[in-house]
Amino acid sequence: MPDSRRGTLETILVVDDDEDVLMVVVAILKRANFRVLSATSGPDALKLAEKTDGKIDLLLSDVDMAEMTGPDLGETLKKTRLDMHVMLMSGGAKGNLLVLNYGWTFMQKPFVAVKLVQMINDVLHSENRSQPGGQAFDSRKDTKNPNRHKSKEADTHPSDSD
Repeated sequence: MPDSRRGTLETILVVDDDEDVLMVVVAILKRANFRVLSATSGPDALKLAEKTDGKIDLLLSDVDMAEMTGPDLGETLKKTRLDMHVMLMSGGAKGNLLVLNYGWTFMQKPFVAVKLVQMINDVLHSENRSQPGGQAFDSRKDTKNPNRHKSKEADTHPSDSD
């Protein structure tokens, strides 16, 4: 019986500066029937995305990388690929608050293969509510946010108060 959680050939860009982790994640995703692009740094991922004509459905990136952080990479790619989902992963304590603020998904390392594939499928097959991040983030733009009308002051971004 086929596994209904298997990918349907969506394209995932995987970025991790730890080549062992990158190899394992790429192998897991290929076995789950995803098209996988991979890079070992943010700048390499930007070059790869630039020369990729087709849609990149999901960025799966490590949070803490030397040349460019995962959140910075996600923010940069979202400028030109607005419909791309962003999912970040980390073995450290940093990153999850930033990810949640942008509406991005976060997964703590280490993880098991089945859980990774399940979470990616959940992200890919749900409405993309992520925002570009950075200074452009505004919770009032999230039309699915049930609290967006409650307190305009609570949602005011520091750059709004100039």
